[in-house]
Amino acid sequence: MSGTRIGGGNTMLGGDQEPGCCYVGVDVGTGSVRAALVDQRGVLLAFADQPIHKWEPEFNHHEQSSEDIWAACCVVTKKVVQGIDLNRIRGLGFDATCSLVVLDKQFHPVPVNHEGDSHRNIIMWLDHRAVSQVHRINETKHSVLQYVGGVMSVEMQAPKLLWLKENLRETCWDKAGHFFDLPDFLSWKATGVTARSLCSLVCKWTYSAEKGWDDSFWKMIGLEDFVADNYSKIGNQVLPPGASLGNGLTPEAARDLGLPAGIAVAASLIDAHAGGLGVIGADVRGHGLACERQPVTSRLAVICGTSSCHMGISKDPIFVPGVWGPYFSAMVPEFWLNEGGQSVTGKLIDHMVQGHAAFSELQAKATARCQSVYAYLNSHLDLIKKAQPVGFLTVDLHVWPDFHGNRSPLADLTLKGMVTGLKLSQDLDDLAILYLATVQAIAFGTRLIIEAMQAAGHSISTLFLCGGLSKNPLFVQMHADITGMPVVLSQEVESVLVGAAILGACASGDFASVQEAMARMSKVGKVVFPRLEDKRYYDKKYQVFLKLVEHQKEYAAIMKGD
Repeated sequence: MSGTRIGGGNTMLGGDQEPGCCYVGVDVGTGSVRAALVDQRGVLLAFADQPIHKWEPEFNHHEQSSEDIWAACCVVTKKVVQGIDLNRIRGLGFDATCSLVVLDKQFHPVPVNHEGDSHRNIIMWLDHRAVSQVHRINETKHSVLQYVGGVMSVEMQAPKLLWLKENLRETCWDKAGHFFDLPDFLSWKATGVTARSLCSLVCKWTYSAEKGWDDSFWKMIGLEDFVADNYSKIGNQVLPPGASLGNGLTPEAARDLGLPAGIAVAASLIDAHAGGLGVIGADVRGHGLACERQPVTSRLAVICGTSSCHMGISKDPIFVPGVWGPYFSAMVPEFWLNEGGQSVTGKLIDHMVQGHAAFSELQAKATARCQSVYAYLNSHLDLIKKAQPVGFLTVDLHVWPDFHGNRSPLADLTLKGMVTGLKLSQDLDDLAILYLATVQAIAFGTRLIIEAMQAAGHSISTLFLCGGLSKNPLFVQMHADITGMPVVLSQEVESVLVGAAILGACASGDFASVQEAMARMSKVGKVVFPRLEDKRYYDKKYQVFLKLVEHQKEYAAIMKGD
């Protein structure tokens, strides 16, 4: 099931370079764990991945297992260091999805489900079980909510914790000794240190980098238990991402991972933030980009995988309605972070394509050509577009992409997806055009987020894309055309793993700062410029895009009325 990229007979990809210091980055995504060995120039020397289990015991309940995930981390790490002189490895960095891990006082797994299956001790980031809890939390209008765009998301940790207290009191809540964000669970497992990363606590747990925890918030929402024990269950020692933890890798974890005991282990990052770290600091000289002469705050990192995150940084705090943050030092030290997001992007494209009547025909044709279904669809679109630009194929087909609610900038869980312009035919052409309209809708969603950020005081000129969807040229070109901004792609597609390795490099002391490591280890691969001649067309489609959601709200109001 797992894959390893191999060059010249072993897991090394770059055969001819000087053997220098290198770092291991481990990234726990939604469906797999990936690891990379990365050198000081940010080049991936080896890569491996391993699938992990997911359970959906009921609708909107998504669970994983911390033991399963750690075992997968061990498999991939051993693979990427196979045949390497272990003395070259100086540091280890982790990133992961912001899922919630529950352990008892002896650090054993505790069940987060009605079945009492303690193997399943993680509530996944995309789990939406805590809708009623988040609704009540938002009704408090507590001041900490200002830092999440005014409205807390059901995907954050406070509503999930409240759900556990209200629904699994005996089997989970009373037994729990430790609630970890998944990135912090991994660094604890590697070092035995329970200190949390500023990134996780600030972004998902309402912690403030200046003021710490707010007792009144936890008391107001009914989780006063945490205040009583001085927050020992959710973290009372907090370190900035990239800080070195304890005495480094413990002998036990070193055996598990196939690494030397005592190497530096960094305080971790959430996966999207690691992607941001891996791209946003790249040296852009010589590409004719406006941001070359502008501060790093003119860059927006868009990390696009199962979902998408839009990371913008600023010197001073900027409050953007419906956009998370400002979070101090949560990604780049000493900068405030705002984080926009779309709950489903890659998952939505899969959903639209796989649910179409012509999908099996598409699969067969793509397989016959040894192509992915998306590479096939992109070439099929080129075939049917005739003389017009490919984007014009959707002149009468429009999609609103919020099939899983809207995270930013509307922060409205109740919104649904919409498609207008359907016909009776269901052939491969229809599938390709629906796929195109979906990709465009996601790009329009990005434009809406950027406009909200600009209106609040950000000044953004360039997009830096990474993550799985950035490998799709149509997705990239549509983001450039629809936002009117150039898109920078990294030399290393696996920017998230580079970000994790940058953490390990910082913890090792080989770089003076996170900023220095970012500038040395992230490189520009390609720049995609917008086709400005198509601007009028996309401006019109954007007007339709905004009308769709306006109409959806009107329909809901009609159905609610007397």
